[in-house]
Amino acid sequence: MSWLNKKDMKRFMRETERALKFPVPTRMLTNGEFNPSPQTSQQREVEARLKAKAGEYGKKLGLNRREFLQTASGMAAAFLAMNEVFGEYFKVNPAEAADLETAIARRVAMRSQFIFDDQTHHVRDTYKWEGLNFLRDFAKGNNPEKVPWNKSLIGETASLSNYHFDHYLREIFLDSDTSLALLSSFTTDTVENAALTNDEMTATRDIVNRIAGTKRMYCHGMFWPPYPGNLEAMDRAAQILKVDSWKGYTVGDPLGPSRYPWRMDDAKVTYPAYEKATKLGIMNICVHKGLMPDNYEKAFEHWRYATVEDLGKCAQDWPQLNFIIYHAGIRPLFDCVQASADFEKSGKLPWIDELAEIPAKFGVTNVYGEIGSAFGMTAVTYPKMTAYMMGRLIKGMGADHVVWGTDSIWYGSPQWQLEAMRRLEIPADMQKKYGFKPLGAADGDVKKAILAYNSARLYSVNMTADGKPVTDFQNDGIARLKADYENAGPDRMEFYANWFSKLNRDEMRIASSRKPDFGVARKEGDQSPAGDKVRGMFA
Repeated sequence: MSWLNKKDMKRFMRETERALKFPVPTRMLTNGEFNPSPQTSQQREVEARLKAKAGEYGKKLGLNRREFLQTASGMAAAFLAMNEVFGEYFKVNPAEAADLETAIARRVAMRSQFIFDDQTHHVRDTYKWEGLNFLRDFAKGNNPEKVPWNKSLIGETASLSNYHFDHYLREIFLDSDTSLALLSSFTTDTVENAALTNDEMTATRDIVNRIAGTKRMYCHGMFWPPYPGNLEAMDRAAQILKVDSWKGYTVGDPLGPSRYPWRMDDAKVTYPAYEKATKLGIMNICVHKGLMPDNYEKAFEHWRYATVEDLGKCAQDWPQLNFIIYHAGIRPLFDCVQASADFEKSGKLPWIDELAEIPAKFGVTNVYGEIGSAFGMTAVTYPKMTAYMMGRLIKGMGADHVVWGTDSIWYGSPQWQLEAMRRLEIPADMQKKYGFKPLGAADGDVKKAILAYNSARLYSVNMTADGKPVTDFQNDGIARLKADYENAGPDRMEFYANWFSKLNRDEMRIASSRKPDFGVARKEGDQSPAGDKVRGMFA
């Protein structure tokens, strides 16, 4: 149901058409249920500068503004405009905007870069909880900042089908430069809200690897120490399903109140699960932390379990395990308006700073910061916060302990995040103020470590002496599918739909028929999950 009258809808359609012209979003869009908020002064300035550049550079290339903005040079011009307004946060050569061949050459050169995405998601085709749609809704501009994160989602109809396996396979491996991906899920007391079971995650992994003929995919097994039967579930996940690592949520159920929250340093409840992981030989423990709303102390019952205060001691006690903290523990849940204002006053990011202090404070080297969602929700809205986050994590943990993750496909294809990360730089004044080192080139040592090599080491990917994967991912089955997809040009979606319809997915159907490892079904008449109220504190 739309809340807009005919006049509002006409304006909305006009604004949508205008916004779609720009390679970097410059105004908020809406799903038709409310009026889009006005542009901020900075957004208006970026748009004005981009229009001017499009006219100037496009004329030299024999293109009108619309045509120019659809090219690789148009993307470069957009980053130039953002730098002029926000500051020098993105590395972009002005020659890319002025010369189309230069821009295309950079794009082609980057396509073969080794990328390991440490956090990705999809849901089963029978998934029913509509509340999950808010994630892509945020990414297309219906967020507190009123800024789209991923412009390719603008105009997309809200549907759970956007999170299905067919979208996942295309958006992760065909629409982005991602080489390897780790598939995740989340724990929940309510079984129908679980995105994927252990069986379904391993089914996806095995299907993709069968298509590729190489190991393109890895997957989690869910880790929930206080839940009845957890140790037995871990045995099955490791010995039968052969999961690659563990994923846990200390809040228990990130959709709302849970009967089973847990602390990482609980010797009675959690340490037996660490002992089990050690005996099973799966040493990576990935833990969701942070992502709390501004009123978290009142809105979320188990918010204290989302902090990183329980991390240092368990890292000391279990030096053989790797603790990979998802979202780098960043406290704000998508709404960074207040967080940005607080950052400007204090010069700190809540719970990011606390995580970065742990290695020195506790004398440990087995703690890692994964930046999924934390990067995506700040890169195009508050790049100053993104730059600080990266600098602080690297200074406190080392560039070899920061892990790339995108939380896709919650926010569409991760390509927009990849492009932002490749270009991101910490401005000189911030380097001096905080003692940060520069991030360097897209293919420099720091970014190569974060974008792939750190996860490759954690997951024992075979690498050559000169730092390249031994497996030839550039010529496997996924690479050939991607080439056919791109060669289809404007018919690529039809090509993919036809190809996917022939895909044998028996493994997925078998996996979906198995009883989930965790959770209980709500009885008829039960209230909707608390996640309907708190809008899904997960990913």
